[in-house]
Amino acid sequence: MKKIIIFSLAVSLGMFTACKEGNAAAKVDMSKLADAKKRDIDISKGAPIIELDKKVYDFGTVIDGTIIETVFTLTNTGKSPLIITDAKTTCGCTVPTWPKDKPIAPGESTKITVKFDTSNKGGGRQVKDVTLFTNTAVGREVLKLKGIVNKK
Repeated sequence: MKKIIIFSLAVSLGMFTACKEGNAAAKVDMSKLADAKKRDIDISKGAPIIELDKKVYDFGTVIDGTIIETVFTLTNTGKSPLIITDAKTTCGCTVPTWPKDKPIAPGESTKITVKFDTSNKGGGRQVKDVTLFTNTAVGREVLKLKGIVNKK
């Protein structure tokens, strides 16, 4: 019991002395604060909303080595500009192309092209995901390509 009391006292003393590192307000980066205020104003307008013409593209049955290409049409139905910050795929055989240079304004549409190289994929069902990282409330949107790749 005596050990527990001494340990508790030592922890309490450590907590009281650890918090005396100067003025926290002096450590605030004002440029980041301005960016946060701008972001809060954009959020109060309403987050962008993604509406897709399709979420899944079924390419059917193809022969190993075929290049599959499809276009997803994306519309921003929200009230603030949509920004796609990145697009990640499940493997290097799938390559997305998206507008990296400008935000998609409310009401505007854009195209996302996805190419899938089926080389060395023969022998069955294939499902490839493309995850879009965005500034929507959800933050992500997943596009899928699926089908069957037969050996040559």
